[in-house]
Amino acid sequence: MRTDLRLVAPALAVWLSAALTLGLSPTLACALTLATAVPALYCLTTRKAVRDESKPRRMLVGVVLMCAAASAGGVALRAAAVGTGPVRELARTGRTATAEAVVTGDPRSKPGAGRRIVILRARVETVPGARVRVPVLLIAGHPQWLRLVPSRRVRLIGTFRTPHQAELLAAVVLVRGPPTLLGPPSTAQRAAEHVRGRLRASVGHLPPDQRAVLPGMVVGDTSGLDEELAEDFRVAGLTHLLVVSGANLAIVTAAVLGLCRLAGLGRRRAPPVAALAVLAFVVIARPEPSVLRAAVMGMIGLLALLTGRQRHGLPALGAAVLLLVLIDPTLARSYGFALSVLATAGLLVLAPPWRERLARRMPGPLADALAVTAAAEVAVAPVLVMISGELGVVSVFANLLAAPAVAPATLLGALATVTALASPPAARLVVWPAGFAVGWIIRVARTASALPYATIPWTAGGLGAVTVLLAGGIALLILRSPRLRLTAASAMVGVLVAVVALRVVAPGWPPPGWQMVACDVGQGDALALAAGPGQAVVVDAGPDPAPIDGCLRRLGVRDVPLLILTHPHADHIDGAPGVRQGRSVHEVLTTPRTSGREARQIPWLRPRPALTDQRWTVGDLTLSILGPLAAAPVLTPGDDGTTVNNASIVLVARRPGFSALLAGDVEIEAQRALSATIPSVQVLKVPHHGSRSQDPAFITAAHAAISLISVGKENDYGHPSSLTLALLERAHTQIHRTDQEGDIAVIRTTTGVAAVARH
Repeated sequence: MRTDLRLVAPALAVWLSAALTLGLSPTLACALTLATAVPALYCLTTRKAVRDESKPRRMLVGVVLMCAAASAGGVALRAAAVGTGPVRELARTGRTATAEAVVTGDPRSKPGAGRRIVILRARVETVPGARVRVPVLLIAGHPQWLRLVPSRRVRLIGTFRTPHQAELLAAVVLVRGPPTLLGPPSTAQRAAEHVRGRLRASVGHLPPDQRAVLPGMVVGDTSGLDEELAEDFRVAGLTHLLVVSGANLAIVTAAVLGLCRLAGLGRRRAPPVAALAVLAFVVIARPEPSVLRAAVMGMIGLLALLTGRQRHGLPALGAAVLLLVLIDPTLARSYGFALSVLATAGLLVLAPPWRERLARRMPGPLADALAVTAAAEVAVAPVLVMISGELGVVSVFANLLAAPAVAPATLLGALATVTALASPPAARLVVWPAGFAVGWIIRVARTASALPYATIPWTAGGLGAVTVLLAGGIALLILRSPRLRLTAASAMVGVLVAVVALRVVAPGWPPPGWQMVACDVGQGDALALAAGPGQAVVVDAGPDPAPIDGCLRRLGVRDVPLLILTHPHADHIDGAPGVRQGRSVHEVLTTPRTSGREARQIPWLRPRPALTDQRWTVGDLTLSILGPLAAAPVLTPGDDGTTVNNASIVLVARRPGFSALLAGDVEIEAQRALSATIPSVQVLKVPHHGSRSQDPAFITAAHAAISLISVGKENDYGHPSSLTLALLERAHTQIHRTDQEGDIAVIRTTTGVAAVARH
C-alpha cells in the first residue's frame, strides 16, 4: 500500500497544481512553475552517499515537485495561448465578427431569458484577417445548434466576450442565428452518431421512460430524458447510472475479453482487441471526464495483462489522473472528473476492508454489494454536498436495489447497439429484456426519490464539504466505541420514531384544501389554482413540458378549464404541451399585447386575448384581469425582453378565504402604472422571478402575507435579487422560493393562509 501511495503522490501533485494555477495570469503561472521546478531539480540532481537512507524520500519529493511544475507550466502555456491573439482582442473590444469554428463538444440546452439557449464548446480556426486555433464557448439561441455533433465545421456570426480566466478559453461568443454548415463531421463522429441513432431507433418501441434511460446507461445519450425523471435519479443517488463511467467500460471490456477467450485468442491477442473496443466505446460515448478516466485506467490494465505484470488499482488510477490533467488541465476543476476519481478511489481503498468486516456478519455477495456501494457513496459525498447543498439519505439502499439490474441492462444494451448495425429488427428483440431491467431501475429511482427526507438540506460549497468530512470522522469514532454506538443508536431510534409520527400526523402531498400551488419548473413560472375536484386553472407553464406535467399529476389535476399564458417568453409558454398531456384544456388566454408567438410556438392553441377589467369565474374561483393597460405597446418580433415583460397579464384570483395577485413578469414601468389599481391580497406572486426591477409601491400596495418567488436553482441571472428580498422583508411578508422548497402550496387556515412546501 505504501508503494501504491508513492505512485499516486505525483498524480495528486499534478491535480492540485493545475487546480491552483487555473485562473492565474500567465506570469503568475510561470512564477509558480519556477518556484516548484528549482527545488525539484535540486532534489533530483544532488548527489549524496549511496547509503543515504533519505535518498528514496528525496527522490519522491523531487518527482512530486517536478510533476507539479510540469502541470503549472502546461497551464501557463495554455493561458498565454488563449490570452493573446486576434480572438482575445475581439473579446476585449466586444466586437461582432464572422468566424469559422469546429465543434468540439455536444450541445447542451438550458432555459434562458425568454427562450432556451444552446451552449457548446468549439475551436475557432478563422477570424477576419487571421487563421487561429483556440478554444471558445458558444452561446446560441437557434435550435439548429442542437443538431450539431463534435468535429462539425461551421461558420457563425457572433459577439465576442472575455471569458473567466479559469476556463482557459479565448472568448465566449454570443452567436446570432443558425450555423452555416461548411462540411460533414469526421468519419469517426459520423460513425458514432450512426451507432447512437441506431440505438435510439432500436429502443423506440419501449415505454417512454425506458427508451430515455437505456441509451444513457449504454452510451451516455440522455437527449430523450425529461427533467422530472432526471431529478428523481438525482435525489435517489442514481445519476451516475446515466453517465458512462468505469463500471460501463469494465462491463464492456470484460465481455470483449470473454468473447476473445471463447474465440481462442490467447493472452497476447485478446488485449489489443479489447483496446480497440475501448477506443470505439470512447468515441461513441463521447470523451466525457468519467469516460476518459475509465478509458486510461482500462488501457493501463490491458497493458499489464499483455505484459503479464500484476495489476494495481491505485497506481492505475494515479496514472490516469496524471496523464489526463496534463493533457487537459481544466479537468482539475471539473466536478464530473472529481466524482469519477473519488468514486474509484473509494472502491479501491475503502471497499476491501469494509467487505472483510461485513462478510463476518452477512453472506458474501451481500457484503460485496453493500461495501462497494457504501464506499463509493462515502467517497463522493463531500463533492456532492459542495455542488447541491444536499446530503443523500437513501442513495446507498437505492443503489443496492438497482445494482442487480445494471449489468444486464448495460450488456443487453451494448449487444443491441452492435446488433442494430446489422439487423435493427433483431436489436429490437434484444432491448426488450433490457427494458425490464431499466424499468426496475426507474421504479427504484422514483420510489426512493418520493420517500420523505430522501435528501437532507446541507450547507453548500467548501464549508459543506468540510462539515461532511467532520461528520464522517465523528461517525467513525462512534462506530469504534461500543458505548458511543449504543448512545447513537438510541438517538437514531428516537429520531426515527419522531419522523414516523410526524409523517402520520402531517399531511401528504398535495395538502388537503390547497388553494394554489407554485410549481417548481426551474427558471420559469407555472401556477395552479384549485378549481374543483381534479380541476385547476393553470397560469403559465414553465420552460419545459415535463416539470409542469409532473406537478399537475402530483396534484391530481385531470381537467384544465382555463390556461393563462401571461406573456410570450419561453420560460412561461414552452411547457404548455405538458399541461395538455393526458388532460383537457378548454380555453387559453394570452396577453392582447402580443406578437402571436404563443400560437406559432404551440400550434394547438386557439388563444383569446385577456382584456383589462375582464372577469372569469370557474366554480367559486374568480379571476379579475388588471393588466396590461391599454397604453401598453403591441409587441413586434424585435421587441426586447423588458417590453415583453411589461405586456404580461396581471390578475387577481379570489375565492372565499383566499386571494392572490399574480403579476407575471411586469417590471418597474408597468408596476408603477398598475400600483393605483392593486388591491390588498393574501398572496403575491413576485414579478419576474424576484429580479431587482421592482417598484416598492407595487409590493407594499398588495399587503401580502405570503410572497412566492418562482425561480430556478443557481440561475444565470442572479434571481432573486438581494435588493428585492430586502424589499419583501421590509414589507413584513413571508418569502417562499421554489429553488429552495420545490412545489409550494398555499392552504387556508383558521387565521388566514399558510404555505406548505413539498420538499
